[in-house]
Amino acid sequence: MNPQQLTAALEIVRQCGDRLLAKQAQLKTLTIRDKGLNQLVSEADVQAEEELVRGLGNIMPGAAFITEEGTVAQADEASLAWIIDPLDGTTNFLHGLPVFSVSVALARGKEILAGIVYIPALGECFHAVQGEGAFLNGQAIRVSEAPDLSQSLLATGFPYTDFDGTDAYLQVLRSFMQQTRGLRRMGSAAIDLAYTACGRFEGFFEYGLAPWDVAAGALLVQEAGGRVSDFDNGNHYLFGKTIIAAAPAIHSEMQPIIQGQFGRL
Repeated sequence: MNPQQLTAALEIVRQCGDRLLAKQAQLKTLTIRDKGLNQLVSEADVQAEEELVRGLGNIMPGAAFITEEGTVAQADEASLAWIIDPLDGTTNFLHGLPVFSVSVALARGKEILAGIVYIPALGECFHAVQGEGAFLNGQAIRVSEAPDLSQSLLATGFPYTDFDGTDAYLQVLRSFMQQTRGLRRMGSAAIDLAYTACGRFEGFFEYGLAPWDVAAGALLVQEAGGRVSDFDNGNHYLFGKTIIAAAPAIHSEMQPIIQGQFGRL
């Protein structure tokens, strides 16, 4: 992605997020449907995705799409593709909570080339391009320098469709509750990852995720000096549904604890 394409993509994402924030002030007028267990979608999600697909398609006509709401033909996992979550944190959005984001990444197969996470309620726009660092509103960011779990604040997401790992997850929570300064559940994996990239959280973990939940945020963490893996310490976090993202020292403590429970499934 060249600088002109990046500038254009950032503007498209910002405009989309700002329109979502305006729509949140008119929640009673939105049409909402349930697309599955604990998976709400509103017309705001769909319209935002259509807007992003149109705008990003103009920037890079040769790229395909992997999107949450499926408003466009979906790319295979090996293609050059925009990976889009038009509204990460839909449940928050529909309950009037301002904790939601727009997440857009450009990837070729499992290689994430660029990522943008925009939090419209705070005016915070995070972006990264592979090999060029991570930024918040144009200022360089780095992961936390906390030396160990005892000085860490972690983020996670509760299971909401896949409950097979609930017992393992609760045991991991128990362990981290006892070893850290606390855990937070924001309701948007993209925000959790962006906050890990800028050092507000020392680490983040979750299972049952889709590529659009993690693609942009994972690159943010890596470009900010952090480590990203799946629960087995491999690199299958983009399509493999599990992720650990953290400052390197914290990742090395988190991963064995998580694998120790989920490895028994």
